[in-house]
Amino acid sequence: MTPLVKAGTDWKPTSILQPWAGKKTLESTEFFLPYNDRMIKIAILGGSGYTAVELMKILLGHPNTEIVAVTSRQQDTPLVAELHPSLFRRIDLRCEPFNADHLLAKGVQCVFGCLPHGASMATLPALLDRGVRVIDLSADYRLRDPNVYAQWYGESHGDLAHLTQAVYGLPEVYGEEIATAQLVANPGCYPQTAILGLAPLVAGHHVNLKTLIVDSKSGVSGAGRTPKLSTHFPECNESVAAYNVGQHRHTPEMEQVLSDIAGDDVELIFTPHLIPMDRGIFTTIYAEPTRAVQPPELLELYRAYYAAAPFIRVSERLPATKDTANTNFLDITVRVVRGRIVVLVCEDNLIRGASGVAVQNFNRMFGYAETTALL
Repeated sequence: MTPLVKAGTDWKPTSILQPWAGKKTLESTEFFLPYNDRMIKIAILGGSGYTAVELMKILLGHPNTEIVAVTSRQQDTPLVAELHPSLFRRIDLRCEPFNADHLLAKGVQCVFGCLPHGASMATLPALLDRGVRVIDLSADYRLRDPNVYAQWYGESHGDLAHLTQAVYGLPEVYGEEIATAQLVANPGCYPQTAILGLAPLVAGHHVNLKTLIVDSKSGVSGAGRTPKLSTHFPECNESVAAYNVGQHRHTPEMEQVLSDIAGDDVELIFTPHLIPMDRGIFTTIYAEPTRAVQPPELLELYRAYYAAAPFIRVSERLPATKDTANTNFLDITVRVVRGRIVVLVCEDNLIRGASGVAVQNFNRMFGYAETTALL
């Protein structure tokens, strides 16, 4: 994505979806072959969670994918439909332990990793070294600097070799790199709302890059399927609570990508909240403009910036999480309040925030229309 440039008193975009210089992607010609109507054989690692089931639902409707394996770290090997009854009579696979050679023997060409952080970097190298293309939904390959990863995740990174080749999987920013990547690091759910909500503003330095405030509310499914006290129904129902104030691991992810877009260091304060609903994220962003602006000018800026992005909807009306529920859309509007810019963004945390954008990345990697199976 090329930053916006200022022409006179107007803010005008140049172009969108341009590759970042210096990023590493595979140069083997096999990744440039036209897939067209070929069926791509898929494996899903870690099939028991919410993102995995949403991913399977989308891929079952994709005309060019065949799910041939689902792995699980559980000791038994349940049917996928036993873990996810909504898939009964839609998928008849049984979960299996991870074995890279077995997956290759099944002809797997692309793997979606739905493993927790730490487990991904211990598992994926065996596939990457065998030439399999991977979309990782964990946080293991999102942060380029292993020291930053260690600081925020409390452990050393265990796969430095592949970390250097990972492409951050936000199609609206790194779309052309994603197309040729072997390893795509799917973005976090919160970061997408912050990055895409701020991109048009930081691209041309139209706001102060050091005083940004990101305030987000997420449904309980964002905490995953594993039971824990904070997401136990009597604990979270009829209550809204902030958590990880100043310490949330998505903070450096937001700053890394926004700094890429701005071409300068970006700093922000991020505060997440748990809200008693199943799914959805609503983010409110506060920014200081570098000059006086009006809402119509900002809306024109955003519409022009995202003109080529099929899943970004810029509107004058205030968005709501129900508007984006069960879709891959991300809705944005902008206001000016007492001289400050207020950006309001919402998405479905399980689809746009995870599984949907993973399929969007898959489509780019394999040459399909970006919207395939998502509209």
